[in-house]
Amino acid sequence: MIVVTGGAGFIGSAIIWALNKRNIYDILVVDSMKNSDKWKNLVNLKFNDYDEKESFLKRIIFDDPILKNSVKSVIHMGACSSTTEKNSSYLIENNYKYTQVLCKWCLKNEKKFIYASSAATYGDGMCGFSDNIDNIEKLKPMNMYGYSKQLFDLWAKRNGFLDKITGLKYFNVFGPNEYHKGDMRSIIHKAFQQINTTGKIKLFKSYKKEFKDGEQLRDFIYIKDAVEMTLYIYEKNLKGLFNIGTGKARSFNDIAKAIFKILNKNVKIEYIEMPDEIKDKYQYFTEADMKKLFFEAKYDKKTLSLEEGIEDYIKNYLLQKDIYL
Repeated sequence: MIVVTGGAGFIGSAIIWALNKRNIYDILVVDSMKNSDKWKNLVNLKFNDYDEKESFLKRIIFDDPILKNSVKSVIHMGACSSTTEKNSSYLIENNYKYTQVLCKWCLKNEKKFIYASSAATYGDGMCGFSDNIDNIEKLKPMNMYGYSKQLFDLWAKRNGFLDKITGLKYFNVFGPNEYHKGDMRSIIHKAFQQINTTGKIKLFKSYKKEFKDGEQLRDFIYIKDAVEMTLYIYEKNLKGLFNIGTGKARSFNDIAKAIFKILNKNVKIEYIEMPDEIKDKYQYFTEADMKKLFFEAKYDKKTLSLEEGIEDYIKNYLLQKDIYL
């Protein structure tokens, strides 16, 4: 059995979708749904059982023999993914300590362990975007979310675990099943809603002279590509840290133009002031170094371009009645 934590969330539910496409259904979904609409991400999926995070964590802590005998691997996507979350204690407990507990249990019981790190660990990018583990001590995340992910990467390295487990540094993932994420939804989802309802889009102004308004650059990757990379790493039993991105940065203006074209509307972009609380934490450029996955690990499946990913997302999900994977 495969455990997918955060299984009702964005990337977690997409991983289950991709496993189902491989005719894999012996899956234990773990999440903490509370009052959210995340349950809708599970409706189209097939899995063996569901457990709430608190219940599952107790079973792990008390070394439940049923789990020990039935689980072969844990794909740990469960985390607070809000880059604006200010409750540091909550992030430490939910993103760092929870991951430690699962990692120790997997190593003790010889189970495969894959966890979600984040491109937020790279901070402003001054130290580059390489997933080489030799570089991680130099990284300086710009928000507490990124730091909570960085803490686990550092802990795993200090304890010599990164040759036994796998961490995935997801860049800007977008696509179906992100609908429940509120303000943490991708710019693609937010832009579609703005353009579809108002005929225009608002983008942040730039406050760095080397970037024109709307020309801030990010590595955007479509969810279907992100989970294919994830399962390739899982199936090949690769260990260490891996970036999950395209290796090609694109601008917010590119996103806007692609959406206007798909919706057959004239391009209307309004550049607005950036909120003061995020100005000093804003990433102007991210671009995954993909040498390890593409060349060393020989992942050669074609990755959709930004425009292709946006087109699939809008035409096959956002404009359809059934919007879920």
